[in-house]
Amino acid sequence: MSKKSGLLALLICLLPVLLSPVSVQAQDGLSILDSSVQIDFPAHLDFSLSARNDIDITDIRLRYNIDRVSYAQITSEVYIDFVPDTEVDVNWSWDMRRTGGLPPGAVIEYWWVVLDARGKKMETKPAIVEFDDLRYSWQILMEGKVTLYWYEGDRHFAAELMEAAQHALARLAEDTGAQLETPVDIYIYADNRDLLGSLIFPQEWTGGVAFTRFGILAIGIAPGDLDWGKGTIAHELAHLVIHQVTLNPYTDLPTWLNEGLAMYAEGQLEPYLADLLDKGIAENNLISVRSLASPFSAHREEAALSYAQSHSLVEFLINHYGQNKMLELLNTIRRGSSYDGALNKVYGFDMDGLNTLWRDYISDRLAYGALRLGISVVC
Repeated sequence: MSKKSGLLALLICLLPVLLSPVSVQAQDGLSILDSSVQIDFPAHLDFSLSARNDIDITDIRLRYNIDRVSYAQITSEVYIDFVPDTEVDVNWSWDMRRTGGLPPGAVIEYWWVVLDARGKKMETKPAIVEFDDLRYSWQILMEGKVTLYWYEGDRHFAAELMEAAQHALARLAEDTGAQLETPVDIYIYADNRDLLGSLIFPQEWTGGVAFTRFGILAIGIAPGDLDWGKGTIAHELAHLVIHQVTLNPYTDLPTWLNEGLAMYAEGQLEPYLADLLDKGIAENNLISVRSLASPFSAHREEAALSYAQSHSLVEFLINHYGQNKMLELLNTIRRGSSYDGALNKVYGFDMDGLNTLWRDYISDRLAYGALRLGISVVC
């Protein structure tokens, strides 16, 4: 993946939004007078081309690639509708509201293919455009494989967030063996409103987004909300690391494992989720592990319980079976194994077996805690 150096990232904010490669002369009089792209983040990329020829230009195509992790090189082609002539000015607007958005810092390679009435063809040299959010004056902090961009708050604010990111990576590596394979860029927006303004049709509750195939995180963190921000960085960064470690064309992670590892990276469960888990145990109202393999419920309390259980499941596997087994599980899934197949191969039980063992573990722990407090609990 193409990445900006710190200096380039500082300079790009000073460049005009309109980027124009030099003209390219072709044989037989066919020439490109101007090629440019204008960034209107997050909604549009506007491509323009001017060309001249000694006979009519009859066909123009825009081709582009998006720089992201993929199992196949995908080139998109746009047919440009225009009236044939010896000199043409054409444009095409990539409307992200129709295709889905790209994260800040996404890299696009593009070029034009031009044909004339004789069938002569010319392709411009590929050009690169970085879909940067130029509405803000980004500052940069780099450490290891992490680059942090922010525009609100002082250097200490950014340093605190970078420390949280490095701590989360170290804890994840120590407890699961999973490590970043490629660099990551983290964009810190000043608050939730600014973050939502950088996304296409976001959910109102969105606080952070992991664009896993791009190696990019976007999070809204106000300078006065550092504690929440540190936890969110750990959570989203874990998603990105685990995605890199397990990426394969056959299967995804079960949701409980994906979210459980991200929750575990944050540290201990917050009191609300811990209380909700204890309540579910006491009332025998837990969700099965097999059900937690699917996307979580849209209902707030049930979703919260799903996250709490997922944290506890991952904690159980790591505490009882160790880091090596968890890394082996992730690597087995990476090779395309089914959820049950991977668990059976690594631990000797499937999701139903995990459900039984985990319920025994969590019930015993709750009963022990209640015994110490002199409380009667029925599980």
